[in-house]
Amino acid sequence: MEADQLLIRVAGGDQKAFEDLYAVVSGPVYGLVRRVVRDPAQSEEVAQEVLLELWRSAARFDPGRGSALSWVLTLAHRRAVDRVRSVRAAGEREQREARRGHGPAFDQVAEEVEAGLEREWVRRCLDRLTALQRQSVTLAYYEGYTYREVAERLRLPLGTVKTRMRDGLTRLRDCLGGAA
Repeated sequence: MEADQLLIRVAGGDQKAFEDLYAVVSGPVYGLVRRVVRDPAQSEEVAQEVLLELWRSAARFDPGRGSALSWVLTLAHRRAVDRVRSVRAAGEREQREARRGHGPAFDQVAEEVEAGLEREWVRRCLDRLTALQRQSVTLAYYEGYTYREVAERLRLPLGTVKTRMRDGLTRLRDCLGGAA
């Protein structure tokens, strides 16, 4: 029996006609889908979807507009192209998401912001020290000098430098205590 007549009978719910139509169109449907989709597993899935759609929508077939095989292959081509577009769009979404994932982690950003705020707070507290205290603390903690080297650089007795450092660090501690 011809595919057009079988499809008309399928539209009426004839399961035997669908079996016969399946035998006629399944090969061409799979071949067309395979050429468009290329992946064998995806092609089988799309071909199955097309044949299921064929069963459900056979009543939409109009023999006056073309042959049954042309109509079925049009359904298959559209479904295959939709699958290719869907897979491509999913891949592009994954790539965009992967690129976004390469940015700094939220915690890293938060830590950088917090560190910047802490540095600013320390600068403000250093500005509240006397010039001599600030100079001693800066040489020791920012430039890495020992107490003895700070004393030599400033041409002061070691005891005086230690006293300035102690007083300066105490004032820093008190100032920074308000930052917590």
